[in-house]
Amino acid sequence: MNPSQGSTLSANVAGFVDGSSAKREVSYIDSLPIYVKELIAGGAAGAFAKTAVAPLERIKILLQTRTEGFHSLGVFQSLKKVLKHEGVRGFYKGNGASVVRIVPYAALHFMTYEQYRCWILNNYPGLGVGPHIDLLAGSIAGGTAVLCTYPLDLARTKLAYQTTDTRMRNSGLRSYHTQPAYNGIKDVLMHVYRAGGARGLYRGVGPTLTGILPYAGLKFYIYEKLKSHVPEEHQSSIVMRLSCGALAGLLGQTFTYPLDVVRRQMQVGDMPSSLNGQVRFRNSIEGLTMIVRNQGWRQLFAGLSINYIKIVPSVAIGFTAYDSMKLWLRIPPRQKTQSISSAA
Repeated sequence: MNPSQGSTLSANVAGFVDGSSAKREVSYIDSLPIYVKELIAGGAAGAFAKTAVAPLERIKILLQTRTEGFHSLGVFQSLKKVLKHEGVRGFYKGNGASVVRIVPYAALHFMTYEQYRCWILNNYPGLGVGPHIDLLAGSIAGGTAVLCTYPLDLARTKLAYQTTDTRMRNSGLRSYHTQPAYNGIKDVLMHVYRAGGARGLYRGVGPTLTGILPYAGLKFYIYEKLKSHVPEEHQSSIVMRLSCGALAGLLGQTFTYPLDVVRRQMQVGDMPSSLNGQVRFRNSIEGLTMIVRNQGWRQLFAGLSINYIKIVPSVAIGFTAYDSMKLWLRIPPRQKTQSISSAA
């Protein structure tokens, strides 16, 4: 070992012993603006949660869009069919696009919710405090996140909607209908843009916003309302947070789910299927009306059972990951969080 290497090693050891390396890490993390920390925490939480429930999300989309071969199956049979024809990888078809979308979406959703809430409290004290502020801030944050990431959600839906049979027999026959294949997120976005321009990339955004505004608001409202009835000594309990969050998600989804079905069918409306043909809805009301008339009112809740099944682990993982990231990033408690302008 030459003298320079020895001195470097000695400096590193000394830094470890006296804690200077840890102090540098603390200093770096603490130097980050609050909203940057919230972006990181929210994005990581979204990615973990979405990947965990990807198989259930794939089946939900196949049921919502009445994909040939799946419209008459239940959740368990659909899972078996995907595994049989596409293997384990079939459960994660479209998950890459889903994660690419959910990271910025969740990051923006959590960060803007916290910042909108802080801004409302600072600028409109007459509104008071309480869960109604969470309803307002959550709704605006949900709309903001959707507008910024919607093309990625469109790509995720089109990728998940594709069904293929990977079992190549000598006869070359396949057991169920195969949709036109896209080769990833970029390919989807390029095809959609060439076919319909920027408007095509936002096809179905109307019912999405109509659904996300009340859902995002209700989710935060119900969560905070439930927490307000929990004794102070249990406020920091992870079990309490997961329970309140799961119930908030379930109630919010139930109220707004039909609009999610309209959105999915609008997103895949230009993809051929012997069941739904060319689905063209001009707006959310027309979509709801035509689905009830042509497919029955039950179709408005197609896949809702699987949404219930996936919402609990999704919320559990999401809340746990977000809380863990907030602790690691040393994000101060909500009441001490500053606004964007003062934190930057």
